[in-house]
Amino acid sequence: MVLSKAVSESDMSVHSTFASRYVRASLPRYRMPENSIPKEAAYQIINDELMLDGNPRLNLASFVTTWMEPECDKLIMAAINKNYVDMDEYPVTTELQNRCVNMIAHLFHAPLGESETAVGVGTVGSSEAIMLAGLAFKRRWQNKRRAEGKPFDKPNIVTGANVQVCWEKFARYFEVELREVKLRDGYYVMDPAKAVEMVDENTICVAAILGSTLNGEFEDVKLLNDLLEAKNGETGWGTPIHVDAASGGFIAPFLYPDLEWDFRLPWVKSINVSGHKYGLVYAGIGWCIWRGKEDLPEELIFHINYLGADQPTFTLNFSKGSSQVIAQYYQLIRHGFEGYRNIMENCHENAMVLKDGLEKTGRFDIVSKDDGVPLVAFSLKDRSRHDEFEISDMLRRFGWIVPAYTMPPDAQHVTVLRVVIREEFSRTLAERLVLDIEKVMYQLDALPSRLVPPPPTAALLVRKKSELETQRSVTEAWKKFVLAKKTNGVC
Repeated sequence: MVLSKAVSESDMSVHSTFASRYVRASLPRYRMPENSIPKEAAYQIINDELMLDGNPRLNLASFVTTWMEPECDKLIMAAINKNYVDMDEYPVTTELQNRCVNMIAHLFHAPLGESETAVGVGTVGSSEAIMLAGLAFKRRWQNKRRAEGKPFDKPNIVTGANVQVCWEKFARYFEVELREVKLRDGYYVMDPAKAVEMVDENTICVAAILGSTLNGEFEDVKLLNDLLEAKNGETGWGTPIHVDAASGGFIAPFLYPDLEWDFRLPWVKSINVSGHKYGLVYAGIGWCIWRGKEDLPEELIFHINYLGADQPTFTLNFSKGSSQVIAQYYQLIRHGFEGYRNIMENCHENAMVLKDGLEKTGRFDIVSKDDGVPLVAFSLKDRSRHDEFEISDMLRRFGWIVPAYTMPPDAQHVTVLRVVIREEFSRTLAERLVLDIEKVMYQLDALPSRLVPPPPTAALLVRKKSELETQRSVTEAWKKFVLAKKTNGVC
């Protein structure tokens, strides 16, 4: 949600040169117009404004998919008017979601029997999936504490300071204390040992990130599991793990199949993943998978029948489109394991091309790791004259959207630029970006520094007036004031 307001009278109307053949009067900007306008005019007005948006393909700030095959686009448009929640009316769409849940659960090594179905749900993204997983952990912890006759009013959750903002939202919205492991120079993910030290009897779970938003690095879920195994054995608390695999969930199984981070670890009870990131679907789809039925409390599942049949539902919203679910199923069967592996390998190789190109300039330190989400995070070696924010700003002149940001506590003095490598970011674009960054650096070198104040000029070196000179200047000012009153007064 964006909170905004009109800033001036000139901003109160929408004007369109081309649409003026249909509409002679300006349209109000913040109020519904009194009269209808032709469909051609409405299209032209909106299309003209949208031309000023950035190019999604050159938006290197985002992990979200911006290109899909035309065949999938057709499926999306054919299902654009289907409300996913009407499961009885659209049973095939519901079946496709169930297939996706089971495919992803098997990809994450869920311990399922031969004929056992997976426990999971499609969401509008990883933020909703995290909210649902967090609610399940909180309710299970409350039920356990209540059964033991212990207080259950002060739950907490342990994460790294590098978590995405949705974790802070969950903690604030659902009244859970957020305990963050601070970062440090050269180590920009959660330290498992420090995280386990923060765990107490009120900890509902520890959240590990498979693919940090800041630098793409995978946190050591295996070490976290082993440390919690020992602590749970000593205390009997049974503190579980949730893996936020929003970015890395569709990468690790294909690039790092031997890496243990998922349900192969006994204390991992739920995993979220974004279908609209490296699941290769447009924005609007995420998944939450639970280890088993016992990890999702039954009282959180609602059953409704006013749409035609009994339907279980566990979501924060109700109505949502079916298109993204169908698109996810298309990608899973279209690419298969081999296709996903090829795409992720290409993304990783293009990330290495970009990294090598930046290193050859001699101007940057690479902050990201070679293993992890295919992205390149880098910072200036010399920040004495210019900083990363200036580079980000000047790259927009070439069409590139490259974010600059500071690290969370206690590494907030570190500023980085980050380029996310998606499927549609080719090697040619990687090489082009390096050339444009070199141009930006050359242009910045020719500009005066914004970080160092300019030396004082002769005009600024004003001699301090003596006491007599000050008195004379005050007298002259009063004389001018009195004369002006006499000559300009009205009788």
